[in-house]
Amino acid sequence: MSITTGDFRTKITPATLLEKKQKHEPITCVTAYDYTSARIVDEAGIEMVLVGDSLGMVMLGYENTLPVTVEEMLHHTRAARRGVQRAMLIADMPFASYHVSGKETVRNAARFIKAGAEAVKIEGGEKRAALVERLVDAEIPVIGHIGLTPQSLLAMGGYKVQGKSLKAVEQLMHDALALERCGACSVVLEGIPREVAALITHEIEIPTIGIGAGPECDGQVLVFHDLLGLTFGHPAKFVRRYADLSSVITTAMQSFKSDVKGGCYPNDAESYHLPKDTLATLQAIAERKHAMTV
Repeated sequence: MSITTGDFRTKITPATLLEKKQKHEPITCVTAYDYTSARIVDEAGIEMVLVGDSLGMVMLGYENTLPVTVEEMLHHTRAARRGVQRAMLIADMPFASYHVSGKETVRNAARFIKAGAEAVKIEGGEKRAALVERLVDAEIPVIGHIGLTPQSLLAMGGYKVQGKSLKAVEQLMHDALALERCGACSVVLEGIPREVAALITHEIEIPTIGIGAGPECDGQVLVFHDLLGLTFGHPAKFVRRYADLSSVITTAMQSFKSDVKGGCYPNDAESYHLPKDTLATLQAIAERKHAMTV
């Protein structure tokens, strides 16, 4: 695969992301859950690869992210790690993996670093500040996540845009500032009004990565399967499908089935053959056996 834009020699780190914000250079982030998808994303020059707990829906068939376990996330993090060379690899800490004691949270986060992640992402703002600070003290880079936080699905009563009232906007600002103060290297803004995301992005010094938060964020993230048209059902408002691979794959599968049923696959060129001398010997043996039975 040829790459024609950007500096693809420099390893992306939290310092790189901060520099991009300061220079007003947009940051790109895409989820990936295995070696193949992670390698494709990395070779395309995307700066951040997120092993998101969204794998619960797109890879494991769960209804939401809540059932995803630490072991499942670690499995996919290790796979994605093998495909990434330049991008910064981030792993989501799944539900209930950081809702425990501080010591246990640090232990869980360290497992992701040992699996190859270069930062962990946790949901929640002000109420997670002490926890984020503890992780940072343990030299584990942390990315925050505020606004629509999918792990809070039950408490929020569904996937709803957050930050619509003045009180809610004020709380989001407190959340972003708290994450910045406690040492988070970036923050994901999900499902909030464009104007609120713009305000937060302007007020804090760490990069903001938006998903359903408008174009003023320092960067944007999309789910691999959403971006490529590999998900079922109606996509969220913010999803732009850059390809329709579901149709392409379905057509390929139907063509394969048709060729097999019609005897067109595999053909002779797609088959392996015996060496000529071995084939001649085998045919001679078969002819002798046939003669003996006549």
